[in-house]
Amino acid sequence: MRSSLTLLGTILGVASVIAMLSIGEGSKQDALDRIRQLGAGNVIVRSMKPALENDSSQSAASQGVVSTRSYKVNAYGLTYGDLRALNDLPTGETIVPVMMKRRDISNGRRRISQCRVVATTPELADVREIDVARGRFLQSRDLESMSNVAVLTEGAAVALFGFNDPLGKPVLIGGIAFRTVGILKQRDSGRARAGESEGGDANKDIFIPLDTGRARFGYFTREGSRGSREFDRVELSEITLAVADAEDKEAATRVVPTANMIRGLLEKSHAGKEDYQVLVPLELMAQAEHEKRIWNLVLGAIAGISLLVGGIGIMNIMLATVTERTREIGIRRAIGAKRRDIIRQFLLETTVLSAAGGVLGVMLGVSIPIAVTMMAGMKTVTSIGAILLAFGISVATGIIFGVYPAYKAAAMNPIEALRKQ
Repeated sequence: MRSSLTLLGTILGVASVIAMLSIGEGSKQDALDRIRQLGAGNVIVRSMKPALENDSSQSAASQGVVSTRSYKVNAYGLTYGDLRALNDLPTGETIVPVMMKRRDISNGRRRISQCRVVATTPELADVREIDVARGRFLQSRDLESMSNVAVLTEGAAVALFGFNDPLGKPVLIGGIAFRTVGILKQRDSGRARAGESEGGDANKDIFIPLDTGRARFGYFTREGSRGSREFDRVELSEITLAVADAEDKEAATRVVPTANMIRGLLEKSHAGKEDYQVLVPLELMAQAEHEKRIWNLVLGAIAGISLLVGGIGIMNIMLATVTERTREIGIRRAIGAKRRDIIRQFLLETTVLSAAGGVLGVMLGVSIPIAVTMMAGMKTVTSIGAILLAFGISVATGIIFGVYPAYKAAAMNPIEALRKQ
């Protein structure tokens, strides 16, 4: 019982090392997955609503606020002028504009409130690695003819049609009928969150041609409740520039200079107004890797303290054991055991204790990330390296903290040890 209680420190230490490293690695992988889905070779420019100073009419005018007696319009974000300017950049790469709207989607009795409608061009499928499960994605002829066609994500298709086949069926987007031409594959959590530039569930998005969205829904969005007289005017929600291939090892030499060029261009055209955001996934990946290293150091330090406490517990129990078994040590020495035999005996006992604690700690440490994934939905990654590292440290800690009790036992005088009652 005493040995079992002593092992608790080692068990908890090993379990904490594995659990913390698994959760940290899972968080890192989840973040990197989201960034990769944005495209390592892409530069993404997003519209962003600037902060308005309510008490300053001059500031409001500088932010693009137009007021009348009946309504107020907040004009901000990316424009088609920005799109033409970016097209003129000497990058020669694919440029994909996106306009996002919130609309109620329905199909008979089934309805999705305020679903995100993504109006874009066919090139988005290649830039964002969008996979079609059935049917097709948007095509150039859809833009040219401003067709009322829609591509549903699997989540939207299930929500609207259940187990029925949605291909060729109509859906009402803001009261306007669109024909379903394609169903996209379900995206994993990292890929889905990568597309959540305006919140919501990206697995319930609906894609329509850009020109159709512009003609049917316009640029204005009512701010607040239906009775509000304040409107936001945003021409484009997002522009993605595919600067380099994702597998290109020299992507950084092209992506970063292009991003700096875009920042300089937009800063001039927007006259210093902070109504856009330039995202460089390649830079975000490097930042995520740096944060992951810091996170691992912090977690390692916390887990190391737990193992240190476990090692001290083993040393305490072995010192008590040496005191209780003084007569046994004296008898062994009297019948010919050498000091190294005594050292080997006690080191073997500490190794067995620490190894047993390590095995139990590994079992607990592997089960914790599984429970976290099942209960909290967080992604965790348990690697063999983390398990071996934690187990090896636990055994090494037991041996190190068992050296002093072993040498103390070996240094006993056999005659005085035999006198011990």
